[in-house]
Amino acid sequence: MSNMGTLDTKRPEFDPLFSEIAHYVVDHPITSSLAYQSARLCLLDSIACALMALKYPECTKLLGPSVPGADFRPLGAKVLGTAYQLEPVRAAFNISCMVRWLDFNDTWLAAEWGHPSDNLGAIWALGDYLSRLYLAQNKKPLQVKHILTAMIKAHEIQGILALENCFNTEGLDHVLLVRVASSAVATGLLGGSFDEVRNALSNAFIDGGSLRCYRHAPNTGSRKSWAAGDASARGVDLALKALQGEMGYPSALSAQYWGFQDVYMKQQTHNQEKLHLPQALGSYVMENVLFKISFPAEFHAQTAVECALSLHDDLKGRLEDISKIVITTQESAQRIINKIGALHNYADRDHCIQYMVAYALIYGNLNAQSYSDESAADPRIDRLRDLSEVQVDDTYTREYLEPSKRAIANAVQVFFKDGSHTQKIEIKYPIGHRFRRDEGVPLLYQKFKLALREVFSPKRASHIEEVVFNENAFEQMDFNQFSDLFSLV
Repeated sequence: MSNMGTLDTKRPEFDPLFSEIAHYVVDHPITSSLAYQSARLCLLDSIACALMALKYPECTKLLGPSVPGADFRPLGAKVLGTAYQLEPVRAAFNISCMVRWLDFNDTWLAAEWGHPSDNLGAIWALGDYLSRLYLAQNKKPLQVKHILTAMIKAHEIQGILALENCFNTEGLDHVLLVRVASSAVATGLLGGSFDEVRNALSNAFIDGGSLRCYRHAPNTGSRKSWAAGDASARGVDLALKALQGEMGYPSALSAQYWGFQDVYMKQQTHNQEKLHLPQALGSYVMENVLFKISFPAEFHAQTAVECALSLHDDLKGRLEDISKIVITTQESAQRIINKIGALHNYADRDHCIQYMVAYALIYGNLNAQSYSDESAADPRIDRLRDLSEVQVDDTYTREYLEPSKRAIANAVQVFFKDGSHTQKIEIKYPIGHRFRRDEGVPLLYQKFKLALREVFSPKRASHIEEVVFNENAFEQMDFNQFSDLFSLV
């Protein structure tokens, strides 16, 4: 029997968080030159990550249309490095899946973690689709600068929400913030109104969050590499629904018992009862984003690997004499990448600080192949893992959370059976950090150039470089023409 007659049908006001984000998407101009410089680097870095992923069949098997033949020409978004041209929801999945696959794209670390460039799939797909649609309607297409602006805003939404709202302690995965940021920015790219952005956002939170079980033993698996693509594509889908007039749910966050906060955030550990934005939305995240440049390693361990690499030469001929390896780290790293026991696959190994340090100590390098079954078969790696002790330094943890620092500190020291030991090597900021940006940019460019040449001919790669390294012309370029540079058709 229906009880609709007993319900209060008055709609509540929208939760303030939805309104704050919607105002930012629709009304806030981006004026920071540093943000645009970083966004350009982020776009090049993300392209490099996507192209490198094409070498891996486990990634490429997931790409293409949802079913064979479901291409969308001539208006579809082109998937870089491939011949695919797809409707924007599926294109968003493809692109973000590629960007994320090797865990080599940019990173944001706070109370919650994540990879803000995971949103690029939604932004690229809609930017390309809309540009081709506008041209067909004799309108001006979007320019690359519009894409950079959308990237800055997606980074900001995901990153500021992550500053003090911790989802991993609730067992939820950070890709829920990708869905939230993608839905908001996608609605804005589509020309959505303030109300339409709020409607899309409310549905993004109603979707809830993925469980983190696919990132942790005994269920660690490849979903961690395509979950961001799934979330970004969902953001596009929700944005399109909002533009079709689909309703929103004003108290999706705050509703008693049924709202997101009551369902998911009861165990919040950061002295906040409600989801909140701890600072105004601007361009802080893009200005301070972390780039993975040197090696594809979970970012909490980047400086640990740097430390280990610097000790490699000291250990030549002495691996059998090691009695103990002490890895000093922050609380977040201790919680998520301190792994003992068997590691079953790539997804386990690239999130194990002991594995990454051991491999770097032994070989003096670390790359995507370092996590393969063949590489892991070296018995020396597990031996050194067993000799490793992970300790937490409270100063490292505090500086990790300080807004003016955002350090990701680690230290490594090796002890020998005869009582001697190496120097304790400590590094607080990885190469991809803002404090080491001058050192990192040439390496990021090298990463981009090498990735180009893994997919394209030297002549075409050189042409792409000429275009993207002319910064002024680059920003004013029509985005469909930019996308064409990377397409195989």
